Amino acid sequence: MRFLAPLACFAAALLAPVMAEAAPVADAATLSAVKSCAPARPCNAKLPVRVVVVTMFEIGKDTGDKPGEFQLWKERRHLSETLDFPQGWHNLAYDPETGVLAIVTGMGSIKSATAALALGLDDRLDLSKAYWLVAGIAGIDPEDASVGSAAWARYLIDGDIAHEIDAREIPKDWTSGYFALHSKGPMDSTPLEPVNGEMFELNPALQDWAFALTKDMALPDDARIAEARKAFKGYPNAKKPPFVLKGDNLAAMTFWHGAKMTRWANDWTRFWTRGKGEFVTSAMEETGTFQSIEYLTKVGRADRNRVMVLRAGSNFTMPPPGIDPAPYLLGENQGYAGMTAALESLYVVGGKVVDEITAHWDKYEASPPK
Repeated sequence: MRFLAPLACFAAALLAPVMAEAAPVADAATLSAVKSCAPARPCNAKLPVRVVVVTMFEIGKDTGDKPGEFQLWKERRHLSETLDFPQGWHNLAYDPETGVLAIVTGMGSIKSATAALALGLDDRLDLSKAYWLVAGIAGIDPEDASVGSAAWARYLIDGDIAHEIDAREIPKDWTSGYFALHSKGPMDSTPLEPVNGEMFELNPALQDWAFALTKDMALPDDARIAEARKAFKGYPNAKKPPFVLKGDNLAAMTFWHGAKMTRWANDWTRFWTRGKGEFVTSAMEETGTFQSIEYLTKVGRADRNRVMVLRAGSNFTMPPPGIDPAPYLLGENQGYAGMTAALESLYVVGGKVVDEITAHWDKYEASPPK
C-alpha cells in the first residue's frame, strides 16, 4: 500500500479545516447514559445522529493496518466512542462532536439488510432525521468511468431476484439464461413493477445536491491504476484519471465479471428503470440496506429521502479488450488495483458531504436539500 501515505495526507488536507468547525451534538451525560443501556433493550437516553456512514467490510483491525471501508472513517473522523452492537456484524463507532455514526454491516445483502434494520430499531439512537451515506468500493463499468472514480446513484437495482437456466441449456435464440421474474424470457421487454424489491429509486434532488457539491473535486490517483487503465483502448472514460459522476448501482450476491456480464448489467438496469437508469457500479448490498430503511421509514425510525449511495471503483467489471475474463478476475482477487484509490475517493468525496451536513445542521435538519 505504498500510495496510502500521500493519499492520506491529500484527504486530511482537504477536510481538516471543515472538520474543525463541527459543533458538539451529544454531551458527556447523554453519552454516559446511553452507554449504560444494554443493546436491543429500552433506553431512556438517545444519541442524536446527524449522519450514518454505512460501510460493508473491514480488513483485520479497525485501525493501524491495511484499511477496508471502515478504517479511514474511524481514524480520521475521531469516531472515538464505541457502542456494542451484538445484534449486528461489528460494533458501532460514534463522534459526539459531530453526531456522525459509522456501521460495518458485513458483506452481502442479507447482512446489510439485517444490520440496517437492527440499527434503526436500536433504542439508544435517534435516527429520525439522520442522513445515510452508503460508502463502499465497487466494480465499475469502463464504458462510464475509471477505477478510483466515485459515482452517486439514483437507482438501486437488485440482480438476484430472477429466473435462470444454465447457459449450456438455453434456447439458441436466447441472449441469456437469466431473466426477470414473471417475464417470458430474456428478450421480453414488457415493463414490470418492482414489487419484490428489484429496484429502488433514491431521492433524486439529494443525489443532484451531493453531485453538485462534489463534481469538481480532484480525486486521488496513483501510478498503479494509471498504468492499469492504459489497456482500455476504445474506452475513453476508463482512461481518465478518477472523477466524480452520477451512475446507478446494481447489487447482486454473486461477484460476476466480464464483457458479457457487463452487457447484462446494463440491460438489467435499463429494464428495471424503464430506460432512465445507467449502470455504472456493481456491488452486493444496496438493495438490502435500502429495503430496511424503507421499512424503518414507515415507523418513523428513518427517512428514506435522506439516503445517499456513493460507490467508488476498486476494479473494472470487465477486462481490457483482448484479455480473457477468467484469469483477469482471478488476478484481481489477489488485490484490487484500485483499492487504495477507491477508499480514498470514498472518504474525500463522502467526507465533503458529511462535513456540509454536520457543519450546517440548521439548514438540513428540517428537510433534505433540494
